[in-house]
Amino acid sequence: MLRLARVYVSTPESAAEVVQETWLAVIAGLDGFAGRSSLRTWVYRILINTAKRRGGRESRTVPLSSLGPTVDPAAFAGPGEPFSGHWRELPAPWPTPEQHTLSAEVRDRIATALAGLPERQRAVLVLRDVQGHTSAEVCAILELSAANQRVLLHRARAAVRAELATYFAAAGEGRPR
Repeated sequence: MLRLARVYVSTPESAAEVVQETWLAVIAGLDGFAGRSSLRTWVYRILINTAKRRGGRESRTVPLSSLGPTVDPAAFAGPGEPFSGHWRELPAPWPTPEQHTLSAEVRDRIATALAGLPERQRAVLVLRDVQGHTSAEVCAILELSAANQRVLLHRARAAVRAELATYFAAAGEGRPR
């Protein structure tokens, strides 16, 4: 719940307060729970609404990083070229997860990339890839269509991937080919 609240507010402390407010609201409103959704979905909707209200009060702005292509079109072979639509050159390999498991710098890069995502993309990515919710659960929690959830997840993953690719290319690191 803290991770999802953090999507909408600017500080970890604020996210903790949102979670506390959510549980108070759940306890206060438990008699009004009609059972039209699962208890989990109901609690998460309260969390999201509480976090959005607090985020609005904090006047937090989110960059519009979702504009434009998610991957540079020049990286793909064009029409008339052999293997049209495929990578011109394979992306530089990344280090194995074992090589960077304890790397605070890589975690900071991921956190920076996540912070730069638009609110909806960040929420979908956190719910799916960090917390491990299913697509159906994310759609219910965020009130999204399945198609919209897929688009938001794709764009969010592409933005994080691009940030990491830039970082690893600048660091000159990579897996052996």
